[in-house]
Amino acid sequence: MKVVSLQSKLVKTSLISSVVAGCVALLLFAIISVYQTMQVQDEIMDEISDMLLITDLTSTTGQQIDELSEQFDIQYRLSNQQQVLTQSEEFHLDQDHYELLRANNGDYGLIWQSGQLWRSYAAADEHSHMRVLLLQPFGDRFKDLLHSFAGYALILILVWLLQWIMLHFLIKRQFSVMHQLSKQISAKNADDLSPIQTGEMELKELQPMLGQLNRLLQRLDHSLQAEQRFTADASHELRSPLSAIQMRLQLLQRKYPERAADFLQMQQDVSRGIQTLENLLLLARLDPEHAENLPKADVDLQMIIDEVIHTVSLFANEKNIQLQQRNQLNGVMVFANQQLIFSCIRNILDNAIRYTPENGKVYIALNPQSQGILLFIENEGSGIGSEILTRLGERFYRALGTKTQGSGLGLSICRKIIELHQGKIEFAASEYGGLKVTIMLKQ
Repeated sequence: MKVVSLQSKLVKTSLISSVVAGCVALLLFAIISVYQTMQVQDEIMDEISDMLLITDLTSTTGQQIDELSEQFDIQYRLSNQQQVLTQSEEFHLDQDHYELLRANNGDYGLIWQSGQLWRSYAAADEHSHMRVLLLQPFGDRFKDLLHSFAGYALILILVWLLQWIMLHFLIKRQFSVMHQLSKQISAKNADDLSPIQTGEMELKELQPMLGQLNRLLQRLDHSLQAEQRFTADASHELRSPLSAIQMRLQLLQRKYPERAADFLQMQQDVSRGIQTLENLLLLARLDPEHAENLPKADVDLQMIIDEVIHTVSLFANEKNIQLQQRNQLNGVMVFANQQLIFSCIRNILDNAIRYTPENGKVYIALNPQSQGILLFIENEGSGIGSEILTRLGERFYRALGTKTQGSGLGLSICRKIIELHQGKIEFAASEYGGLKVTIMLKQ
């Protein structure tokens, strides 16, 4: 999809419109100026012809005619029926054109001779039988006009350049409202879903979009509040009954030892429900959090790993699974939230133990590097598909066909915790047939 700049597009459109309008105005000016110049020059030729027909050539008026003729580059010839009385020094006319002009008495015309176009005019006096022929190079009429056009065009170009600068500045200033709006939108988060305000100046065109966006933020705020209330209510309403059910099952198991296997299965189901509830509550607390607001301190990562191993060792012993640490690095400090990192590693180890066959092994290793600390946890297994790897970490996702109990939230919680610490978590197939989890934490 092509991305265009609305600001540049507005500047370009406005400037193109101005250029088109300027060119049309210049063209109209040229047409009107050419027409007016033709009218003025024709009137001058008419006045010169009248002066030649009525003027005594020996007087000062005759000298004025010569000066006027030179000024406007008009060549003339005055003759009667017998001879040529006078003519300008440069007057030249082909015989064919001469006969044509004599036939077109009192008319203006255009002739081509000497490699250029000429404006011609012929006039006669019936009483004195005198005839005047006037010639003027057509291009000489527009010399001054061409200079004017060049000046106007230069001024127009300067105006366009100035307009481009002003448009760029003014439109950029108008778009500052949109930039401010963009910053306000990017600053919104789950803790601040208040309506967006554009300040003192508001663009009318933005109001419908801004209104819809504020309504969306309001609905989102209501949804988040409803989710938090539901989580709190669910915690209160579900935790106590589930704990009570578990206690009653223990009493029934003691009272009816012959049905102990059935009660044990029921206890496991209730335990799974309690664990799912705790995971849901943890996720609900993590979602609105931000990394900058998360309380952190320097903690010993090896000490946390040792505590987690001690916590899950009973579960591992039930399946006779060995938890092997390839290297123990005391004093490896990371800047993190100790409780959340503990929950993350516990969930990963708990997941590894669940999916490791009996008498299997789970491997734990630390690898300090320049960019941070790498923690590897991998387990033995019967293989894991690429499709499963791509979906690990999604909420409530559990691979089909697995017989292990779980809610599908453990790895999702781990991903969220690592993201809150600006770290990385990756899932890959282990060389031992199970899952390999790699965590990178900054020191």
